Amino acid sequence: MVFIRRRRKIPLRAEDIMVTELVTVDPDTSIAEAAKLMWDKRIGSVLVVDEDGRLRGIVTERDIVFACGEAWNAKEHRVYEIMSENPITVKPDDDILTVIRRMREANVRHLPVIDEDGRPVGIISYRDVLDLIMTIFGLTLGVYAED
Repeated sequence: MVFIRRRRKIPLRAEDIMVTELVTVDPDTSIAEAAKLMWDKRIGSVLVVDEDGRLRGIVTERDIVFACGEAWNAKEHRVYEIMSENPITVKPDDDILTVIRRMREANVRHLPVIDEDGRPVGIISYRDVLDLIMTIFGLTLGVYAED
């Protein structure tokens, strides 16, 4: 007798785990201002948008470390000098496996979620993915994750 193993799809999408309270800056924001925003908001990245609100780049903790390592004056240099231009993104309706695969293949910890016009509508961090996995394991094992 042949057994057919069906693969079940998890019906979760990027929009189900993305954070929608976005922190954005314009390209001429100083690195110091961006770093302070990240510190104050307790986040690991800020999105760089143009005057039309379209995503132009992302500045992460790694970028800030680079600038410090190069002994740049963070008040004089601008985020456009260190941002990752045209970052890898996902759409709100992309499935979770696509999100995880993109993060893993690109070795990134922050993934902007954009709409059809290229405007950011959310962001997914590595921590968001880990929280999801903890929740799934908790439900599967009958143990609920503690906050």
